[in-house]
Amino acid sequence: MAKLTDEQLSQLKTKLQQRYLELREEVRDELKRSGDERYVDLAGSVADMLLDINAAIVDRQVNEMREVEATLKRLAELNFGDCIDCGGEIGFDRLMAYPTAQRCVRCQSLHEKTYSHEPNPSL
Repeated sequence: MAKLTDEQLSQLKTKLQQRYLELREEVRDELKRSGDERYVDLAGSVADMLLDINAAIVDRQVNEMREVEATLKRLAELNFGDCIDCGGEIGFDRLMAYPTAQRCVRCQSLHEKTYSHEPNPSL
């Protein structure tokens, strides 16, 4: 595990837990809103597009929730803060900015360049 202080680990855990709660609330709100919206007056294709957008938003939020859950698990197992590619420390500042990061900045940059042809680049 990266050399993070107990205070830093506590800050990161709190940030992850808060983000999880935010995402859960966003998913609930999105599902509630999609159930309440009236598409009767809209043309069929526009309604289908809006439903697809709502589904994509919820899907993204659920995927981020899974990332947060996995990160909290790594944090609890003391397997947190090390780059999955080079094994070096990710760094507290990067983790505060992006707590679910699994790569250091250098390895993430290389990963994005290597896999930029894929439709879903990651941070």
